[in-house]
Amino acid sequence: MIFIAFGISACGNAGAPKKSFSIAESKSYEASLFRQNCAICHGQEANGKEMDGRIIPSLRYGSAATKSEQEIYDQIKNGKLPMPAFKDQLTEEEIQKMVRFIRRDLQGKDE
Repeated sequence: MIFIAFGISACGNAGAPKKSFSIAESKSYEASLFRQNCAICHGQEANGKEMDGRIIPSLRYGSAATKSEQEIYDQIKNGKLPMPAFKDQLTEEEIQKMVRFIRRDLQGKDE
């Protein structure tokens, strides 16, 4: 009887969406880098926002979610107007960590 109840409970959660990654609640180094360097423009939870009449895109969905790791890397390192380059603020390792953070934590991709 316990096995049946457990099975029903497990099936009830199967279709539930995963809780979205919370940057504010994360203690990770990458989340800290995001809060220090990216949140000002992309928003506290990377959902994008309007700034000085410009729409700053989400890093979770939309066009950012269609970019390859290399494209994200290039954008962070070299910038692309209006986004500034971070090659002088972040180390190579930090830029690579941010690419993985965006893909894995913010977009939920395992690639």
